[in-house]
Amino acid sequence: QVQLVESGGGLVQPGGSLRLSCAASGSIWSIGHMGWYRQAPGKERELVATVTVGNDTVYVDPVKGRFTISRDNAKNMVYLQMNSLKPDDTAVYYCTMAVKMRDGYNFRIDNYWGQGTQVTVSS
Repeated sequence: QVQLVESGGGLVQPGGSLRLSCAASGSIWSIGHMGWYRQAPGKERELVATVTVGNDTVYVDPVKGRFTISRDNAKNMVYLQMNSLKPDDTAVYYCTMAVKMRDGYNFRIDNYWGQGTQVTVSS
């Protein structure tokens, strides 16, 4: 019913920048929290950043000052601007959204995930 599609990953040199995008489509009433996670080879998936409906943001310490999360509610999209990239940022990046949908006469909220986009930082 709801799909999240990421784009913008790729290969970049250390110190470079990338901008990830994630678009939600389907039977969407509204979207609450949006966020980005990442999973490096051999490691567990970890939180990178989140943004609320009111645009309050949270970042994990390793990306503070380098990454910026933002959202466009009209387009059902979330972005991650990544600057000053380091080899340690290499991972598959996943977007996630808390989507509110109609469920008959009621509403339900489910968390959805994108398929992931590879970010590789290497010289």
